[in-house]
Amino acid sequence: MRDYYEILEVAKTATAEEIKKAYRKKAIQYHPDKNPGNKEAEERFKEAAEAYDVLSDPNKRARYDQFGHAGMSGASGGGYGGGFSSVEDIFSHFGDLFESFGIGGHFRGNPFGGRRHQAVSRGSDIRIRVKLSLKEVANGVEKKVKINKLVACNECHGKGAKDSNAFSTCNTCKGAGVVMHVTQTFLGTMQQTAACPACHGEGKIITSPCPKCHGEGTVRSEEEITFKIPPGVEEGMQLSISGKGNAARRGGMNGNLLVVVEEEPHEEFQRDGNDLIYPLFISVAQAALGASLEVPLVEGKAKIKIEPGTQSGRILRLRGKGLPSLNSYGAGDMLIQVNVWIPKKLTKEEQKILETLGASENFKPKKVKN
Repeated sequence: MRDYYEILEVAKTATAEEIKKAYRKKAIQYHPDKNPGNKEAEERFKEAAEAYDVLSDPNKRARYDQFGHAGMSGASGGGYGGGFSSVEDIFSHFGDLFESFGIGGHFRGNPFGGRRHQAVSRGSDIRIRVKLSLKEVANGVEKKVKINKLVACNECHGKGAKDSNAFSTCNTCKGAGVVMHVTQTFLGTMQQTAACPACHGEGKIITSPCPKCHGEGTVRSEEEITFKIPPGVEEGMQLSISGKGNAARRGGMNGNLLVVVEEEPHEEFQRDGNDLIYPLFISVAQAALGASLEVPLVEGKAKIKIEPGTQSGRILRLRGKGLPSLNSYGAGDMLIQVNVWIPKKLTKEEQKILETLGASENFKPKKVKN
């Protein structure tokens, strides 16, 4: 998957207006009307639309800048989960934008002249929260969830009609799917087209609705959805799984499933980005004499050496033993925070020993050089 900035040929510091101009240039260059039957141009057209969809949205752009394609991923683990599967999806999503570009969407025969708009409805998104253990964050995980959602009616296959003959041409738009509004302004007469309010841009009316969905094309049902969460995700990150949201009314594009990550607290480790912090408590004797100890990792254990004279508060680093980076190779570190444990109660014998040691010059506090 190519870099979105590279696709639109803009710098990472590009303004919203520069990104819009760059997308307009690409949309005109690879528009299907200018490249009939050219599959490569169609792919470039979809690629540019996907890049613009991310970079024109401040939240998506910020997530992409931080995590790259992995931060936009859903079930596949690569690419943007909200990508466009067809040219019609793009025209439906960016219809108003294409009109401002002056290049139009995908239209077909229209009594107003030009070509008719093919309306494509879109189902709503569904947002869920998924709790992950630290081990699942480290390794990635496949999750299965059951969601009560709108799905296409299996009786009418999402069309909303009882059968293929249960449609009639819309009298308001005469089957065009759009209506024209003429207004007078100080600049003169202006003509604007909009989706027909009677048929919602479909160009036809259902005369005999499906008895199961009552003409909606959707019914509510429980669906089990399986998706993968990549290693290295963080608290609050949102993954988009394309097409797993609510079904659209009378066909069209399904919405997306938005998965918000929640991390379960770990009983031993604290997370700092990709690094993990482990508080290690050692005795006064171990700090003074040194010791060989085992410390836990996310999976397994590691041996570490406590040097003689180790001071409380020292940080020992185990490189690469933290959490994996979401958008690149490598991993964070395990940071062992050494804490010298001071007992609260002493026996008389222990007290005498410490008093003797305390009188020694070696046991008197000294400044430690940084």
